[in-house]
Amino acid sequence: MVFLEPEQYQQRCAQLFNSYHKDISTLLPFAQIEHIGSSAIPNAISKGDLDIYIEVIPEQFVFAIEQLKTLNFVEKQNTLRTDELCMLESLNNDDVAFQIVVTDSVFTFFLTFRNKLMDSPALVNEYNQLKLKCSHLNHDQYRTIKAIFINRVLKHP
Repeated sequence: MVFLEPEQYQQRCAQLFNSYHKDISTLLPFAQIEHIGSSAIPNAISKGDLDIYIEVIPEQFVFAIEQLKTLNFVEKQNTLRTDELCMLESLNNDDVAFQIVVTDSVFTFFLTFRNKLMDSPALVNEYNQLKLKCSHLNHDQYRTIKAIFINRVLKHP
């Protein structure tokens, strides 16, 4: 697994986010749209992908998923899927994923985690070091170790 330095990917991700934000806002004017993941966190290393958080009320969840698929996205396989979380991945060859989340669900942790890292350069450094130590692992192993870190950060006040 190759990790990129922030200057190698963050500007491109910010531009992609702005472009998708416009498209998503047109389809779902009622949705909360946020840039999440490492590309949203200053000085974070990353695989270079873009994650976009899209929050809707429960009654709009299924509709939102169907609308977002019109942007050439499909449901991501082999990932958690519930009545409150759906991950879509781009077929546009741009390494973008949408996390569609129901308001007030447990999955709003995406924002909490992002905010905690944005507020703590020390946590960003720790996260970067963890990633570098995982560069030889496969994606499943990496996700398991990353989940432990995320859970620890979320449990800390």
